[in-house]
Amino acid sequence: MCDDKTVMTDGGFTIGDTTVSGRVVLAPMSGYNDLPFRLLCRRFGASMVYTGLLSAKSIYYSPRTLGSPRTEAMLALHPEEHPVVVQLFAGDGDILVAAARAIEPLGMAMIDINMGCAKPKVLKSGSGAALMQDPAKVGEIFARLSRALSVPVSGKIRLGWDDANRNYMDVARAMADNGAALIAVHGRTAEQGFTGEADWDAIAQVKQSLGIPVLASGDVETVEDVDRILDATGCDGVMIGRAAIGNPWIFQGIDGLSLLWCERVPVIVAHLGMMVEHYGDDYGVSWFRKHLRAYLRGSGVVRRERHAMMQCKDAARLVALLQASI
Repeated sequence: MCDDKTVMTDGGFTIGDTTVSGRVVLAPMSGYNDLPFRLLCRRFGASMVYTGLLSAKSIYYSPRTLGSPRTEAMLALHPEEHPVVVQLFAGDGDILVAAARAIEPLGMAMIDINMGCAKPKVLKSGSGAALMQDPAKVGEIFARLSRALSVPVSGKIRLGWDDANRNYMDVARAMADNGAALIAVHGRTAEQGFTGEADWDAIAQVKQSLGIPVLASGDVETVEDVDRILDATGCDGVMIGRAAIGNPWIFQGIDGLSLLWCERVPVIVAHLGMMVEHYGDDYGVSWFRKHLRAYLRGSGVVRRERHAMMQCKDAARLVALLQASI
């Protein structure tokens, strides 16, 4: 595993008292951004990492246990992964403030409010991208959070609900005017989801209009895309999400598929070991499979061997299968 953090770290920005040394950030991804994956991406050069989106409502109702064992595991922060950002979602200001205050002692660099998720179950509660429909409410929430917390507060937004309601500038200004330390912008509407083409010009408009750091998000799939989106938007940094799954090398400026399989296996084995250490053998192997599926893309491993790996429930056996496939 490479611990070189000098790759792709030119530039940077500041959030509160934290200097972020670099411009390439691991985006928040629900179901993927646990401690092992965040730590792996930091070791490969991610300048800052986000947790997946966590339910503020769950934390609000069970503050002593931080909502649930799964949320508690997600909030286990390792000193080596800092700066780390915890992302919350909820549609209610009281709940967001209470949950943020409950987790603040854990020592994150920043607390982020998700206003970009377009999943129906999130939207149904008035959370995620649904919050963007009321910029005044967004401003009120950020004002309350900024007063209540000692750590910086940020938010991740989309361009609006749909093409007829692209109110991203209103929302971005409401955030910045009420204490937001940083804004991340995904260049699509909630209606688009991940379809169509991300509007990088709209992201550039946000950056040009505000005096706080702005991160660009959307259609960053390759190393070349990192430079392209930064040049096009002028943003302080870029978020890499799905392109990092099975490809932590992207934070080194390397496309993982360009590496030989024998070069990739040691990293896969190391990631598996981190999962087992964090979750135990059973859960560690089980939850590693979604990462393994991505690692196996373009591997050249034959179908029978891939099937055996994906069905394997024992960490030592899976390591043996991986090493035998070289």
